[in-house]
Amino acid sequence: MSDHTVLRDLFDRWERVWHEGQFDLVPDCVCPHYIRHDEAGDRTVTREAYAAELAKLRQDRPDVRIVVYDHALHGNRAWYRFTMKWTDQGSGKVCTRAGLQAYRIEDGKLAETWVTLQPLGSAWNDVAAQESWTSPPPMK
Repeated sequence: MSDHTVLRDLFDRWERVWHEGQFDLVPDCVCPHYIRHDEAGDRTVTREAYAAELAKLRQDRPDVRIVVYDHALHGNRAWYRFTMKWTDQGSGKVCTRAGLQAYRIEDGKLAETWVTLQPLGSAWNDVAAQESWTSPPPMK
């Protein structure tokens, strides 16, 4: 199996974790210790702790969607340009945050990530998004 196929399969599963709450896929997606560089700082979390974080996020934002506009999968690296969208449960208002995320993969699983998010209310101005996280970007 090619590196590209391994990465595509990984991110197809990871999309199901995020969009469908299929947390049973986390062990197939994340290394036992996942290094994260994000708004919470630089930290290493177990895959079980990270799965719990995702479950809490989905509880607070049950309709959260990661809308991808561009991505690249190569060797043991991947990056995504996305907008996170969800409905605030208190106000009913649609919320957005634009971001970029890069990944390092080991043995077909997420090992390390770097995430940068723009302020609440930000979004990319693309007219169309990708169909899925691993589909080709739409034609412009």
